[in-house]
Amino acid sequence: MPVLARVKPGDVRRRLPDRPPEQPEPFEAILRDMDDVILPGITHWQSPNFYAFFPGNSSPPGILGDLLSSGLGVQGMLWVSSPACTELEAHMLDWLVHLLDLPKRFLSSGPGGGVIQDTASSASLCALLAARERATGFRSNDEGVGATALTAYTSAQAHSSLEKAAGIAGVGRKNLRLIDVDQQFAMRPEALAAAIAADRRAGRIPFFVCASVGTTASTAIDPVPAIAEICRRENVWLHVDAAHAGSAAVCPELRWIHAGVEHADSYCFNPHKWLLTNFDCDCLYVADRAALIGSLGVLPEYLKNRPTASGDVIDYRDWQIPLGRRFRALKLWCVMRHYGAEGLRAHIRGHVKLAQDLAAWMAADRRFHIAAPVPLNLVCFRHAVGDDATQRLLDALNNSGRAYLTHARLDGKLVIRVAIGGTWTERRHVEALWGLIQEMASF
Repeated sequence: MPVLARVKPGDVRRRLPDRPPEQPEPFEAILRDMDDVILPGITHWQSPNFYAFFPGNSSPPGILGDLLSSGLGVQGMLWVSSPACTELEAHMLDWLVHLLDLPKRFLSSGPGGGVIQDTASSASLCALLAARERATGFRSNDEGVGATALTAYTSAQAHSSLEKAAGIAGVGRKNLRLIDVDQQFAMRPEALAAAIAADRRAGRIPFFVCASVGTTASTAIDPVPAIAEICRRENVWLHVDAAHAGSAAVCPELRWIHAGVEHADSYCFNPHKWLLTNFDCDCLYVADRAALIGSLGVLPEYLKNRPTASGDVIDYRDWQIPLGRRFRALKLWCVMRHYGAEGLRAHIRGHVKLAQDLAAWMAADRRFHIAAPVPLNLVCFRHAVGDDATQRLLDALNNSGRAYLTHARLDGKLVIRVAIGGTWTERRHVEALWGLIQEMASF
């Protein structure tokens, strides 16, 4: 099947009945429509030739873990509502601290801890809310203290979820400062310091900085140690978003990406992107869980119970936006036990090597320019002729059905992104992609 779905808007709905069936239908009929109606409208994220966005890994143990979770139907809002759901999650988040060599302050045995969110967007929102409450003395929720004087900061290359979070949290999108980047598309610490100083002179309250470890456009890695020093000096919350790139730290030789994270107030990464755990699974860590719980915790009468009152248990409903939550830890447990640390490292190392090789092949071909550093598994390139040729190449690649890639703009120029990270992607697939790029570029 083509990697990118070839349907037009409305095609799928036109093939579906206007009303639900009055009588039960055999499951064989449902499966036939799955083949005939649904699959033609699927863009195949699990194809080994999917190189768009960042990968959304799925794997057999992850699927089985999700199936167990669905069958059990656990609602893990409280410890008492299913103790194993809560305790396995806390334990898996601790396992990941050791697996990625994250700061020990993120372990659940101390004042911090980890929680599974749906995505890094939710994790960033939770971190921003905790930072807002800390900056206002935890009065914003209870007394309606306005946030109009608060200012937040992130890279001009950071994920758009930060802008959305600022709007949702009442800080205001205009109060999110987008800090200039350097030639490697990483945040400039001196520009951050200058922006904070200017806001303080204007009577504003800087309260939150998000540093990126692996931006969406180019996997740029912000200088977290220098940013952390500024945040400590200014008493500003530091959140580190490593949504895609964080998984690389399972490999000791790649843990340099986490330099400075030991000073972060919060940190997140997505096992559902590159660590063989199917969507959705974001791991959010905080150094001080009291700040997060104090921002999000509400205890109505119908949720009161003895274990909660004892203070001896974690109630993850207080660590997230919604009340309800699924048993996501099961799929993490299945994945980590099935592959083991060495299996996960082999997965990451293989993709990094393929990306380095692809970048080398492109660098040796005068028709292409490598548009950004390639620290991990993302290669950004453009046609040497310019934007129009780059767009024609991208369209030709995607229209072929043999691969799917997406684009970005770096330094004002259109670039094609090749994100190598699929569960089933092997060297033969990347070699075939390179042959296809060479073929399609000869126009």
